[in-house]
Amino acid sequence: MDTALSDPQNGSAEAASPANVTARPPSTPEGIALAYGSLLLMALLPIFFGALRSVRCARGKNASDMPETITSRDAARFPIIASCTLLGLYLFFKIFSQEYINLLLSMYFFVLGILALSHTISPFMSKFFPANFPNRQYQLLFTQGSGENKEGGRGSPAPGSGLTWPLCPEIINYEFDTKDLVCLGLSSIVGVWYLLRKHWIANNLFGLAFSLNGVELLHLNNVSTGCILLGGLFIYDVFWVFGTNVMVTVARSFEAPIKLVFPQDLLEKGLEADNFAMLGLGDIVIPGIFIALLLRFDISLKKNTHTYFYTSFAAYIFGLGLTIFIMHIFKHAQPALLYLVPACIGFPVLVALAKGEVTEMFSYEESNPKDPAAVTESKEGTETSASKGLEKKEK
Repeated sequence: MDTALSDPQNGSAEAASPANVTARPPSTPEGIALAYGSLLLMALLPIFFGALRSVRCARGKNASDMPETITSRDAARFPIIASCTLLGLYLFFKIFSQEYINLLLSMYFFVLGILALSHTISPFMSKFFPANFPNRQYQLLFTQGSGENKEGGRGSPAPGSGLTWPLCPEIINYEFDTKDLVCLGLSSIVGVWYLLRKHWIANNLFGLAFSLNGVELLHLNNVSTGCILLGGLFIYDVFWVFGTNVMVTVARSFEAPIKLVFPQDLLEKGLEADNFAMLGLGDIVIPGIFIALLLRFDISLKKNTHTYFYTSFAAYIFGLGLTIFIMHIFKHAQPALLYLVPACIGFPVLVALAKGEVTEMFSYEESNPKDPAAVTESKEGTETSASKGLEKKEK
């Protein structure tokens, strides 16, 4: 779910009520600057590192880290699905008790947050383990079928071939090691902290992990798909923020790490501050996967430059900064994608026009590694190149 950049004290519809005005003192300029500067920095970190990790993810062979490729059809349907989900959550909060709903959601995101945070810190934690650390490999494999139809049965491919029995689709295939288990234990501590206290730091740790994993593992197959996705969510964001109070209401009622928050009264109250500014994870992940695509496009050009990545990254900073400025001026929650989408698409396209690489940009295509057709195509290409090599040797 996407949420707008909003300011509970200075930028929401609720801030106009006398009760809220008397309940909290107005935020200081220093507190506001610290809050939004921190939100901007926290938004940039998962985009930058997630984009770098998406390159390794696209080249990786680990089944547990295979990216999920978004096609143009998926991109066109996404705003509709997101709207239905958002409206459904709004109705749930209106009909049922908010306390029980948030309890169920907390348990759900507790599990997801631990897994996401563990996957995020795993590469960093590996540097701290000693060389003689007993690191054993494990694989959690869950397939459908039994007897002759299961993997390893009669007529199944040889072990280590990388193939599975056609009648036994893999439901779960997760590879991990002892170091991953240690990371899982550390992430569980953060999870318990979040579950018991709902502290904003624990919320942000999970939110950053979700964002980084989203940018790393969600891949757009081409730039056109990215434009469809960002364009659709541009309309979605503007409608649900300016047209109704649905998104802001759900964002405030939803006690789950789907947003980054930072207190504006941190300087006055310390870590127990409670006057938060917030930024939805959708405003990070959606532009982030487009920026990551442009980084992979840069690498495909083989020019040893990351022009489009840095351009789109700078465009994101400009767009989010403009969102904060507009929100501060008009004292109302802003749909961040209203400013981020034109910047993140417009700036790289202008650069491509200046360099004469528009055709290359829009013709760049990434295949889905989970698509059997793509795998078959790749094998056929390998076999063709191999046969051509043999023909040359014979000549």
